[in-house]
Amino acid sequence: MAVQVIIRRTFNDEEKARKLAPCIVQLRSRASVQPGYISGETLRCLDCAGEYLVISTWNSIEDWNHWLNSEERKKIQSQVDALLGETTEYRIYESLVGGIIPKFDAK
Repeated sequence: MAVQVIIRRTFNDEEKARKLAPCIVQLRSRASVQPGYISGETLRCLDCAGEYLVISTWNSIEDWNHWLNSEERKKIQSQVDALLGETTEYRIYESLVGGIIPKFDAK
């Protein structure tokens, strides 16, 4: 089942943005040719200055993890994290089929 990966970054410094842009473009272009990559988009928040959201769709969590753990991505991502001064966090989501909510084990 396809998964969506959500990446949120916040930065307000124009100089930092100029330095980040090539890295972000490189990540996006390299991700788009990875096995299992379906689509992606980058959004700028209109009511939260400096907040950006990347949403990418992958055929499976295994495809995403393969790209996530690749040396190529890690090298570029380390440059992004160094410029931001923080570690990028990822959230992985799956669609609920027909609105059915899965059961969770009560512990």
